[in-house]
Amino acid sequence: MIGKHFSLSMLALMFCLLFMSSCKTRTNAIQLAKAKSSINLDSIPIPNNLRVPLYNEGQLCHWVRTIFQDSKGDLWIATNHYGVMRYNGDTLEYFSEEHGLGAGRVTDIIEDEKGALWIGTYDGVTKYENNSFTNYPTTDSVIKNDVWSLLIDRKGIFWVGTMNGVFQFHPEKNGSVEENFTHFPIPLADVKDPNTILSPYRVASILEDSKGDIWFATDGYGICKFNASVSGTGDGKAFVHFTKADGLSDNNVADLLEDSRGNIWIGSMYGGISKYNGTSFRNYTEENYINGEEVYGLYESKSGAIWFAAEHHGVYRFTPDSSLIAEGTFENFHEKDGLNTRGIITMFEDKEDRFWFGGWKGLFRFDGKSFTTVTKDGPWD
Repeated sequence: MIGKHFSLSMLALMFCLLFMSSCKTRTNAIQLAKAKSSINLDSIPIPNNLRVPLYNEGQLCHWVRTIFQDSKGDLWIATNHYGVMRYNGDTLEYFSEEHGLGAGRVTDIIEDEKGALWIGTYDGVTKYENNSFTNYPTTDSVIKNDVWSLLIDRKGIFWVGTMNGVFQFHPEKNGSVEENFTHFPIPLADVKDPNTILSPYRVASILEDSKGDIWFATDGYGICKFNASVSGTGDGKAFVHFTKADGLSDNNVADLLEDSRGNIWIGSMYGGISKYNGTSFRNYTEENYINGEEVYGLYESKSGAIWFAAEHHGVYRFTPDSSLIAEGTFENFHEKDGLNTRGIITMFEDKEDRFWFGGWKGLFRFDGKSFTTVTKDGPWD
């Protein structure tokens, strides 16, 4: 059993830092090499058999970090060591540095209004458009400034959360790092003895809520909310902090989600899952409705259910019901249901109603009752 200060997710990051290729600065578009339609996993170097085994026979990769479907319907799967995978409904492809993708671990994928994909990596931000990649490195310091989260808000402002804080990204300038990335300083909350894991400035998740305010998940300093509507008014209320002193379950925040009812869900490293209704916090882990204190992968399905993963305890589905004391019911899915992993960190329900789960040991499909491990042969459809 891995202790709480040496979790599977932290191991993934450590292996990533140990075995990544050196950073390469690229600012010009690089034409995408033709990808192979057949996948030969044996040809991909895999760091293996360190503190935990990193490869299991048949899986697509050993860590899936995020899943995204673009406007064309192609499914993109971000990994720790293999770059990104794309499934276009017929062919599974891997794209890596040799195809022009930015270096190393891929953490986030979003799409802009013109249909270009933006990919957060260990080496900055990569744009995929017209079958080519363009890289915008943040810095040569791979420890301090790798990308963790991306957001394009309703005003078109491009936010980037890194190990070294928050930046606003201006790709149209296509210049130096300083021209492309503008530091957006967010104040640190007044926290006594913060238990920072990687960096006090790391922003693991960025959320724009239904009011247009921007929420930042920090590493040891709780949540910082930027009230965009009052920014620049001089009233001193542009930033609001939420910490344990305000009822937050843990100051090490891992993930954020606003549900369709306006609640903010918070996944943390040491405090489990909690919900903020605009007035107060409720911690369902502390109330013993779920097991597991490290929570990732917050997701609202089309049915309105809230899904999340609790490390070592599978995934949970919360079905809202205001008539119940817990305001809903919790169902747990784990190994008994075919979920052969203890480390899910991302979930996605696509346009075809296929429900995907990713994390340690690769990619999984959920059919409404049970889970199946996805190999190169599927199940895809």
